[in-house]
Amino acid sequence: MAAARVRDHLSLDYLGNLARAGVRPADVDLVVNTHLHVDHVGWNTRLVDGDWVPTFPNATYLMPRPDFLFWDPANNDNLAGGVNENVFADSVAPVRAAGQIQLWEGSHAIDEHLRLEAAPGHTPGSSVLKLDSGGSRALFAGDLIHTPLQVLEAGHNSCFCEDPGIAVATRRRLLSWAADHQALVLPAHLSGPGALEVEHRGDAFAISRWAPFTRL
Repeated sequence: MAAARVRDHLSLDYLGNLARAGVRPADVDLVVNTHLHVDHVGWNTRLVDGDWVPTFPNATYLMPRPDFLFWDPANNDNLAGGVNENVFADSVAPVRAAGQIQLWEGSHAIDEHLRLEAAPGHTPGSSVLKLDSGGSRALFAGDLIHTPLQVLEAGHNSCFCEDPGIAVATRRRLLSWAADHQALVLPAHLSGPGALEVEHRGDAFAISRWAPFTRL
């Protein structure tokens, strides 16, 4: 097994957690993949009688077109041994075969309050989800940051960023938007409370407060 696929035997109670929240897979009508890295598409599908099938049979899966094209092995000869080796085959291609993928690029309005926006750098098609409702705003930031350090030092990237220069520019642009709009920032990878507000600090940024969330 390639080192990139060390997550493929995880046994987590994701569907059980959904059930306890009152959600069955058949109830889900929309799945958002902010990008197509292994750790963001793993529950797109599940293994049934030896075949990978969509976990959510009635859902539309929104995927950024640049990532879909970049991670398709038909277009990329450099995936072997990398972080996303075989991921397209088990977590994306079965959803495409079922006719459940909707590709988008640039920006995509889900409804009057939710909009996807391109945030390239971490991957070519990385995106964020912006919420604007009742005067409150939130930025579901995907992999824009992996650690609070990247708020204070926005020029630092993770080792998985495909284009470090663009990743830094995107991070600064979106942190600036969040600071200007007092938006709650919710990254995918932070532990603890996991959500924060940021403010301008000269040419840099600072964390103005953590959201008062508790871990369940």
